[in-house]
Amino acid sequence: MGSPDSFYTRYETEITEVAIKDRSYKISLPKNLSAFINPDDILHEFPLWAKIWPASWVLADYLAGLPLLPEKRLLEIGGGAGLVSIVAACCGHRVTMTEYNSDALAFARANARLNGCPQLPMVKLDWRNPGLKGPFDYIVGSEVTYKNEDIACLLKLFTTLIHPDGEVLMAGEMRRSSRDFFKQLETKFQIRVHKKTLRSPEEQIPIFLFRMKLKP
Repeated sequence: MGSPDSFYTRYETEITEVAIKDRSYKISLPKNLSAFINPDDILHEFPLWAKIWPASWVLADYLAGLPLLPEKRLLEIGGGAGLVSIVAACCGHRVTMTEYNSDALAFARANARLNGCPQLPMVKLDWRNPGLKGPFDYIVGSEVTYKNEDIACLLKLFTTLIHPDGEVLMAGEMRRSSRDFFKQLETKFQIRVHKKTLRSPEEQIPIFLFRMKLKP
């Protein structure tokens, strides 16, 4: 897992503060992305995890408002630097965060310590070979639907790991890949969609929260 000192020796970081409900969270992010980018193939494993996406704010805020049921199990996929799972854990939810990228996991673990939940379980997860034991009452994720080749393995992951009465929660901006993803999910899930618009003086960002339950 590594010590706090070794993390800050290895990575150059900067802290962003995020307010969710009535609490502020400190999230360490890379100060410079160049160390995580392959100059010969910039798009290969581009560090999408190294920022806080608007959809993560929306999902974290939603989980912070869920009634606290400690017996319920929550799984986050593609957790990045850890904001969503950290908020859920600090609100008392029983959550396991997963992420494939090792650098992202290092930041997430450092951020869990920074926010007072160092025992938050974090697991490296390959969606094609998850190796996790379910079921989970909630599976959640934000901005995970960028590649069409991920659709089949995520559909299998959801149907395998979700409790029959559980709920899958996905948040993100609407892209073509998102439309293809949710069209596939409609074969197995009943889907409800909620739209939230994040506003600033510079822009408005529509974020969609998809709430999905297995069809009978």
